[in-house]
Amino acid sequence: MPPEPPPSDWQFPPPDTADEHGLVGIGADLEPGTLLSAYRRGMFPMPLSGRRPIGWWSPDPRGVLPLDGLRVSRSLRRSLRRYEVHVDRAFDEVVAACADPTRDGGWITADIRTAYGRLHRLGWAHSVEAWDVETGELAGGLYGVQIAGLFAGESMFQRGVDASKVALVGLVERLTAAGAVLLDVQWQTDHLASLGAVEVARDDYLELLADALATPAARLGDG
Repeated sequence: MPPEPPPSDWQFPPPDTADEHGLVGIGADLEPGTLLSAYRRGMFPMPLSGRRPIGWWSPDPRGVLPLDGLRVSRSLRRSLRRYEVHVDRAFDEVVAACADPTRDGGWITADIRTAYGRLHRLGWAHSVEAWDVETGELAGGLYGVQIAGLFAGESMFQRGVDASKVALVGLVERLTAAGAVLLDVQWQTDHLASLGAVEVARDDYLELLADALATPAARLGDG
């Protein structure tokens, strides 16, 4: 594992104190130690409406994508040939694309971009990118946080057909090879459900999380 940052100055409430929307608390900071503490307790940050302040969320049910349950359609298999998948070649560019303010439901603030950039440079946050084989350009990707056998997905984007899906396929392949056991997608959407994501109760998610945090896994990254 990467080196541990200084511990957080904040104490999070238990996840089961969340309200009906999954909100556990508001405030704190986005220091590396705070972010890692939240993920280890089953929470993640996302601003409230208006992009401020930061809320800490533990939804019930929780979206996860079983690593052995990814659905790859025939058309997606064709798209796999259009892209090369790499890890951590363009982390900041991936986060910037995910943070595009013109996207519907955009929530990634400058503070969040800075915070995850710090996590990336410490070795905890990773991007998985789909590069167009013909143009050599970044066509899509995703980013998230890996702690032992957990990968907590944060956001994805695409500029080319199926590019974000191809990045997800690449992520699942690499997590499986690394020995990871849990891919957290936060909330299930129709898009993620079509790829195999399922919903689990919060208590079940916390059990899966405990197992994942106790599971040694190689770090993502191929340059």
